[in-house]
Amino acid sequence: MTSTDLRVGVVGAGIMGADHVARITQRISGATVSAVVEPDTGRAAAATVAAPDSRAFSRLEDALDAGAVDALLVATPGQFHEPMLLPALEAGLPILCEKPLTPDSESSWRVLEAEQKLDRPHIQVGFMRRFDAEYQALKQLIASGDAGELVMLRCVHRNPTVPDSYQQSMLITDSVVHEFDVVPWLAGSDIRTVEVKYARRNPRSPERLREPILVLMELENGVLVDVEMNVSVQFGYQVGTEAVFESSLARIGQPSGLQTWRDGTFSVAEHQSYTTRFAAAYDAQIQRWVDAVGRGTIDGPNAWDGYRVAVACEAGVKALGGGVVEVDVPERPAFYA
Repeated sequence: MTSTDLRVGVVGAGIMGADHVARITQRISGATVSAVVEPDTGRAAAATVAAPDSRAFSRLEDALDAGAVDALLVATPGQFHEPMLLPALEAGLPILCEKPLTPDSESSWRVLEAEQKLDRPHIQVGFMRRFDAEYQALKQLIASGDAGELVMLRCVHRNPTVPDSYQQSMLITDSVVHEFDVVPWLAGSDIRTVEVKYARRNPRSPERLREPILVLMELENGVLVDVEMNVSVQFGYQVGTEAVFESSLARIGQPSGLQTWRDGTFSVAEHQSYTTRFAAAYDAQIQRWVDAVGRGTIDGPNAWDGYRVAVACEAGVKALGGGVVEVDVPERPAFYA
């Protein structure tokens, strides 16, 4: 740690928070973990061991009162984001908030209102796919026009299994939430409608889930998008996108693992978790956020992007019940222009 390092407080020391603590401590330059905010004493203790320069706090308010942080990384479950974001904004802290901004559009709008009392956007939302090298290459290809006009995007989002806490609506709010951000970013157009189709049920799916599903999106520019959301594939974690152009195709994410030739066979190892599939993207995201804080700005999706995704998720959850649902987003505030 140096006197110029950004002192980052990590809120939440679960899987994602602990991963970020290790990331900042081991791989990010210009920052150090100075505080871990976590009510679970066991998790807090483990995180502070991983970040020797940090102190543990059970409440964010205590960390703020102690002047222990220059910036905040929020890695709690989504339902706890608003209570962390509002006091952090009031303190004028730069924030990186893991997805979602909040679980619903109403609370997301309250966060927007609070942020607009400041001089500039302070929140960057952790949609890490934008920082993945393959996604960036695909976006550049689409924007360049070198492959011709984009016609469709075909996406897959597959998990080997999901925990017992994963419920039907989370197919949208915890998983397709990523496509609701990255698809408009890739295609350069907002989502107009969402529809959900149910495939033949996977007999390996937990009884509480009806899946896989196919999520259909129509964008404002006429591009059609389908997303296979499948959380019981067993074989691994797989995220990929195929772009269909007027006379060509481009594909990312399949495969993305280690390739081996052995005993007369060829195989590709698949990831088992998002923490490895997007490890480099997470590194790039946090490093660029730290660098941007030093410039007094953000470098990635902002709170308005988080709000738009919250609206799309609500439409997606409604579409689970059938029918085509419009995604009705109000005019973007000039603050986020």
